Amino acid sequence: MSKLSHRLQAVLPQRLAGMRRGVEKESLRTDAAGHLSLSPHPLALGSALTHPSITTDFSESQLELITGAHTSVEATAAELLQIHQFVVRHIGSDRLWVNSMPCGLPADDEIPIGRYGSSNVGLAKSIYRTGLGHRYGRRMQTISGIHYNWSMPGLTNDEYLGLIRNLRRHSFLLLYLFGASPAVCESFVAGRPHELVPLGAHTLGMPHATSLRMGRLGYQSDAQSGIAVSYNDLEGYCASLERALTLPYAPYEALGVRDADGHYLQLGTSLLQIENEFYGTVRPKRSIRPGERPLHALRERGIEYVEVRCMDLDPFEPLGIAAPTMRMLDIFLLHCLLAESPPDSPQETAAMARNQHRTASHGREPGLRLERDGGEVTLTAWGSELVEACQPLAAALDEVHGGHEHAQALELAALRLIDSGATPSARVLATAASDHGSSFVAFARASAERTHSALQQMPLSAELQAHFEQLARQSIADQAAREAADDLPFEAYRQAYLSPLQLRP
Repeated sequence: MSKLSHRLQAVLPQRLAGMRRGVEKESLRTDAAGHLSLSPHPLALGSALTHPSITTDFSESQLELITGAHTSVEATAAELLQIHQFVVRHIGSDRLWVNSMPCGLPADDEIPIGRYGSSNVGLAKSIYRTGLGHRYGRRMQTISGIHYNWSMPGLTNDEYLGLIRNLRRHSFLLLYLFGASPAVCESFVAGRPHELVPLGAHTLGMPHATSLRMGRLGYQSDAQSGIAVSYNDLEGYCASLERALTLPYAPYEALGVRDADGHYLQLGTSLLQIENEFYGTVRPKRSIRPGERPLHALRERGIEYVEVRCMDLDPFEPLGIAAPTMRMLDIFLLHCLLAESPPDSPQETAAMARNQHRTASHGREPGLRLERDGGEVTLTAWGSELVEACQPLAAALDEVHGGHEHAQALELAALRLIDSGATPSARVLATAASDHGSSFVAFARASAERTHSALQQMPLSAELQAHFEQLARQSIADQAAREAADDLPFEAYRQAYLSPLQLRP
């Protein structure tokens, strides 16, 4: 019996049944021509500051739909569907862009930053986004994706960190299996150096790419490349982030916090303004209390769940993610938890980054090799080893939940490793070529229309409609209450919130 199977036997069925997952799904709003919508966040959706399920990410035009954490894939998908059904009925003529790489974009300074009202916390959210725009450009922030939040009862900080180390080692498999962003509208890279090649009308990409979103064009930062983060223990992780949150960074100091007219340009001049600015394929997370810093929460109460951040939107799925994909993620995360997870090192971390970029740009290239243990192995061989090792895990989850859905999800993964043409990234390019003259925007517009129509045709009960309307009204009232309750000048609030003392228990 393998060590992994032995560890699986030690996990009680009720703990497997108690596994929870939730989804955060980002989507741009676009007009009928496939350009970024410049209209404000629709009032009918409620307050982006206080609504529990419908908010915005970087841009006023970038919706973020959030489910709760559920003990079944079916319940997670059902809630995500209900949120989508309400949203598409209340965004007027706009459409949800169903691809991770953005639609046709205006000039960088015309991309609208999210607005959250006049409360201190609302102003801080907008100024943080202003800072992101200055630091990395607004275009990069319009990339959208799926965050998959996962937990299992009874896990320790060290067990969660072992899972994270393995996920970082093996995230190439998720990019290959589920990456769906091999092409982009040329407006995204206008004026920027890149290695993309023309694929069609106003379309650039890479013929064997899986996820440009997770490659060098995506959430990458030369400034952040100097942050040496280790996931070997929680305090080490927190200490490395604390340094980045408190270390002044010369280019950001040169920019300053405010301009000559007193307008805020960023929250602070450190390498990271706040914790969420740190990019990564996965984060350890803990729910925070009002006004609490995430790092304080982690240090005081430990890891509550992990946030998987490397999943593209699937343009062939109305919700951006399919139930079999969620089941494969559950299997994969359980494998990451139970498999041997040696400590990471700076050398391995650098190799992981190279593997990520290689898979993102060339993942479907026949014979592509990745770095492993000082040598090289083909992506498909390594991926097949992982899928085979997951078989007893899929069987255990099917035994707990009934049916054969987890085994079928694993079979689909195995098929994609044999036939790269079955991957979403290959299907995007093939469909764009066969039906849309290899135009990414034409393919994406058609996908958005198909998704909008499908969601509109699904009945939304009067009870659910009333439920979401009440949530919208309550969120607007909650935002107004926050604004009325503030009695601290914003600058005093900003300095207090960014104090290093707030990062420690």
